[in-house]
Amino acid sequence: MYEIAIKVLNKLTKHGYEAYIVGGYPRDFLLNRKSFDIDICTSAKPREIKEIFKDGIVSKAEYGSVTVIYHKIRFEITTFRKDLKYENHRIPTKIKYIGSLVNDLKRRDFTINTICIDARGNIIDLLNAKDDLEEKTIKMVGNPKYRLKEDVLRILRAIRFSTILDFKLDDELKKYIKKYGYLLKDLSYFRKKEELDKIFLSDNALKGIKLIKELELDKHLKLSNLDNLKITSSIIG
Repeated sequence: MYEIAIKVLNKLTKHGYEAYIVGGYPRDFLLNRKSFDIDICTSAKPREIKEIFKDGIVSKAEYGSVTVIYHKIRFEITTFRKDLKYENHRIPTKIKYIGSLVNDLKRRDFTINTICIDARGNIIDLLNAKDDLEEKTIKMVGNPKYRLKEDVLRILRAIRFSTILDFKLDDELKKYIKKYGYLLKDLSYFRKKEELDKIFLSDNALKGIKLIKELELDKHLKLSNLDNLKITSSIIG
C-alpha cells in the first residue's frame, strides 16, 4: 500500500504539484504500528486531481476531497485548504484553497497527525510533532480554547488517541475538554457512537473509561453506567 501511495505522490509531483502522505500513516509508521489507510494532501485542486486520475470521484466537493482508486487501493486526496467558518461546533461551512502545506497542517486537530511523508520517502515535520510522539502526548494544533469549540468531535478524538496509543493528554487540552464537554450534546449520535466504539474496543479501554469519567464527559454522553461496565475479550461476553 505504501509503495502505491508513493507512486500517487510521484504522479502529482510530476505534474508540478506538491503532494504528501499525511496524518495517521506517518504517525503510525514512526510508532511502528500497522496502519490501514493512507490520506494524501496536495496543492492540486480537485479539478486538477481529476485531470491526472481520470476515474477520481469528487467525494466531498465542499472540502476539496477526491477519492482515487489506484492499483485497486483507495486513497483520499485532499487539496491544501484553510477552514474559514464552522457551523454547529462541527462542520466547516466555508473553506479556502491555499498553496501552503504548513497552513494546511495548522487546521488539523493534533500535532501527532501533522507529520507528512514526501514522494522520496522523507519525513516532514513542520510542527514539531516528533517531540510529542517521543513524550507520548496528545497536543492540539493551536489553542484548544478555540479549536475544540470549532469542532466538538475533537474532544472524543483526543480521548480515542490517548486510549489507543496510550498517550497522555496535554494539560491545556484536558482543561478545555472538561470546560467544553457540554458541547457534545450537539454531536450526532452516529459520530459519538463511532468514536466510543473505537475507545471501548481498544485493548486499553479502561484508560478511555477513566478519562471519560475524570473529565466528566459521561454525563454529557449519557453514559450513566460506566462504573458497572465489564471489559471482556469475548464478543459473546
